[in-house]
Amino acid sequence: MHTSIIVFPGSNCDRDIATAINKCLNIKPKMVWHQDTTLSKTDLIILPGGFSHGDYLRAGSIASRAPIMKEIIKKARNGMPVLGICNGFQILTECGLLPGVLMPNKSMKFICKYVNLISNQQNFWISKKDFKKVVSYPIAHQDGNYFADSYTIDKLEKENRVVFRYCSVNGEIDQISNLNGSLNNIAGIVNKTGKILGMMPHPERAISSNLGGSDGIRFFTNIYNWLG
Repeated sequence: MHTSIIVFPGSNCDRDIATAINKCLNIKPKMVWHQDTTLSKTDLIILPGGFSHGDYLRAGSIASRAPIMKEIIKKARNGMPVLGICNGFQILTECGLLPGVLMPNKSMKFICKYVNLISNQQNFWISKKDFKKVVSYPIAHQDGNYFADSYTIDKLEKENRVVFRYCSVNGEIDQISNLNGSLNNIAGIVNKTGKILGMMPHPERAISSNLGGSDGIRFFTNIYNWLG
């Protein structure tokens, strides 16, 4: 499986995701600079977390207009799987590949901690073992509050495009577990085909029980089983 990780000025999770791909799947991903205009053979494009271009203007807004994004948008619209994590999710909404926006957290503070998530809709990105099962990944963001108009939210719900929701350790989808204030506890969504995923939590930071948790290993293993 060939994987491409896009690197922007200010990215700080590009090496994290590269390490996760290498450790979990024994695959060396290709690092692609944002000013490149073409992508070599790839099965998966990853937009990593961080603070691309310092989050000036809005988080992800400048990165969404990088030269490489024209090629990514073209390939994504032709069915190429794309994964955007944290800042990558923000970039996907800014470039129009996913609907909605990521606003400042309801606390107006940066939040960095492990959260519980659940996936109640079957999709490409979650294995059957993790379907309707609580997993734990860390978040690290100040602009993770997902918002969209009521029409868009209804459409996401009716089309089963909400992949992850913030929940309690018992899987209850409640406001106490919704640290950033996202509508409907949304932590991750997909496009209509299901092949473009944007998510705020970081599975690449949950690949070692010695460093907080290892639920992310199954996330990457599932991607390999899907695309490999």
